[in-house]
Amino acid sequence: MIPSKTRWRIRELDASGEEKAAKLAAQLRLSPLAARLLVLRGQESPEQAERFLHGGVEELHDPYELLGMEAAVRRIRQAADGGERVLVYGDYDADGVSSTSLMLYLLRELGMRHDYYIPHRMKEGYGLNVPAVERAAEQGFSLIITVDNGISAVEPIARARELGLSVVVTDHHEPPESLPEADAIVNPKQPGCPYPFKGLAGAGVAFKLAQALLGRPPLEWSDIAALGTVADLMPLEDENRFLVRCGLETMRRSPKPGFKALAEACGTALESVTASDIGFQMGPRINAAGRLEHADAAVRLLVSEDLAEAAGLAGELDELNVRRRAIVEQMTLEAEEAWQERCRRADEAGEPHPGVIVLAREGWNPGVIGIVASKLLDRHFRPAVLLGHDLETGLCKGSARSIPGFDLYEALSASKHLMEHYGGHAAAAGMTLKHEHLAELERGLCLEAARQLQPEDYVPVSEIDLVCLPEEASLKTIEQLALLEPFGSGNPLPKVLLQGARLAELRTIGKDQSHLKLSLGKPGASALDAIGFGLGGLSEQLAGSSAADIVGELSVNEWNGRKRPQLMIRDLAVRQPRVYDHRGTRDPLALVARLRERLLREGATGAVIASPARLQGPLRQETAAAASGAAGGFRCCDPAELPAGGFGCRELALLEPPSSWAELEAGLRLTPGLAAVHLLYPKQQPAGADWTERERMGQLYARLRRLAPLPGGRAEAARQLAQQAGCPSAAAALALAVFTELGFLREEGGALALEPAPGRRELTESASWRAAREESRLAALLQDSPEAISAWLSQLRPELQAESILN
Repeated sequence: MIPSKTRWRIRELDASGEEKAAKLAAQLRLSPLAARLLVLRGQESPEQAERFLHGGVEELHDPYELLGMEAAVRRIRQAADGGERVLVYGDYDADGVSSTSLMLYLLRELGMRHDYYIPHRMKEGYGLNVPAVERAAEQGFSLIITVDNGISAVEPIARARELGLSVVVTDHHEPPESLPEADAIVNPKQPGCPYPFKGLAGAGVAFKLAQALLGRPPLEWSDIAALGTVADLMPLEDENRFLVRCGLETMRRSPKPGFKALAEACGTALESVTASDIGFQMGPRINAAGRLEHADAAVRLLVSEDLAEAAGLAGELDELNVRRRAIVEQMTLEAEEAWQERCRRADEAGEPHPGVIVLAREGWNPGVIGIVASKLLDRHFRPAVLLGHDLETGLCKGSARSIPGFDLYEALSASKHLMEHYGGHAAAAGMTLKHEHLAELERGLCLEAARQLQPEDYVPVSEIDLVCLPEEASLKTIEQLALLEPFGSGNPLPKVLLQGARLAELRTIGKDQSHLKLSLGKPGASALDAIGFGLGGLSEQLAGSSAADIVGELSVNEWNGRKRPQLMIRDLAVRQPRVYDHRGTRDPLALVARLRERLLREGATGAVIASPARLQGPLRQETAAAASGAAGGFRCCDPAELPAGGFGCRELALLEPPSSWAELEAGLRLTPGLAAVHLLYPKQQPAGADWTERERMGQLYARLRRLAPLPGGRAEAARQLAQQAGCPSAAAALALAVFTELGFLREEGGALALEPAPGRRELTESASWRAAREESRLAALLQDSPEAISAWLSQLRPELQAESILN
């Protein structure tokens, strides 16, 4: 058995949903899987689905539905008419850089005098600040337009008004209770805003302002809006979906110099660029500038009109990203060591491990500390709070990331008296506090975790969209699922579950053999390739399995002009015990000894079916300890007397055939934690005739009719019958017992005589025949192939098949 790493939650349609999916499949000529996925994603009618799949510019909402848009447009046009100097005030992350760049394109298009300013992450922090406002006034700016920030800048905007500066706020963050007194605020989340879509990124809000000012959607800048939207993890729904799709198409067909250079630095092919490329390749490089130095280089890259200049800037960002990765790797190593030490202290004190990871250290870079918190969360799946400790000020500044079910902002609010300030939402937050309050913050957060979370919440969940067979994963199906692109936040890449997929081939690949490659499907059928990066260590365990439940994402593998469907493995499970076939090995005792040593290292339990006299050395000693009731990780079960309550082990080795195969079956059924069965008994030649078969039993009865009465008691009668029928004595004894139970024989004067007129009876009415038949079946099965034995174990414990669904 190989347990899954995550809890699998299958999204299922009810009868109404299935009916809607069938209608979509028929009217839009979709595969059943694509139609079901559309309904699961909320696209239930053909009209909705058509818009979702192929919607165009008509999907964009009227920008003037945004509260504050008219005032913003009016003030900016006034500045344009008056030749005023305008300062775009942005943010240092990828969305802030994108918003700033898009606004610069707009002001350039309007012919306005302008410049931009992005604060330094480490020196100034996030958002509009008073010193920057004062410098803007000194430099002769009369209008500040904030992008991706400003909704909380009450004090800086008040200072701007004192200095005679106008401020137009464009933002998408959650508004505070008191809004700043700006000339205009454009934010779909502000109170009273009727805009129908609240999920715009900062770059999306900037795009809507440009749409209002130009009187048309500036689709030529949709690539920049797409970058900010994807990098800021905004939901790819509603008009975000169109913006990103249009932006990707713009990158493919007419890329700006900045995107050409950035794609070259990333190793991304622009002609096939996807939202995933933005999220995992482009976005991190744009972010690297603001994390380590200043975001200015990223803005200059996106607005550059010269490919040579852009190439130089992209190279700088790539180098910064390499540095960023190295810093993250080192900080992650240090954080992991600190967490392991924290867990060790808890173990020594006899306490549970903390429900929330809270760590602080001097020198941790605040620009990447949130990334490291995310990495620890991914490794241990519990909320993580990481802080950098400034020895001079005694303050700890940090970032936090949370798991589903734990509201981080609510938990921090319960300890707000400990912090200088904090902010964020349920999944992510930032905070500053004195180092002396750190232990108390950990206690408070752990109390909140105990209140909000259950033990199962600490196991990650895989949301499964579709259950299918390997043969259903065709190129046509994958192409139709791709119609739902772009995939990302709010519209994730669909996960599929292949239940009981047959493992036609298994091998490891890669320089260090660290990756797993499987071929899935029935013999003779076209197999589905499955790749598991970093899962090569599972190959040895899977070697004893004939089938597995596999969760992954479908894709197309193209090599030498040939396309093949492929599954990227995200998780897998083998629900029935694995079967390892060592029958016929020259030294089975050595294998048992190695099995024992491995299980002891792993702290796991094992058992061997063998006569104690056959075992040697530590195996015999441990057997004696187990027999005396002493605790032991490895026990011996006598073949003649198997334990009635099951084997109570993780792995079972059959060194000798058990005397009763029925007892073996019962023991296996009563051992729910069994993960592997090792076959070490001698493989026998096919047995002779099975005398439990109906035809053979009929032959024995016919022979009895000729021999009866049989004098001398039952044992002598069995000997005579065996001699006359040419069958084993055990078969003759069984026949006598069966026919006596059925009323065909009776004891009379010390001899066995036939009933003269017995009633019609079936063999199945004899308990002795049923038991013998079952013994014969099991004995033959355990001489069969490992695949047949594995299938039997699966049928023996059907509850394991439902485990992947019920987890």
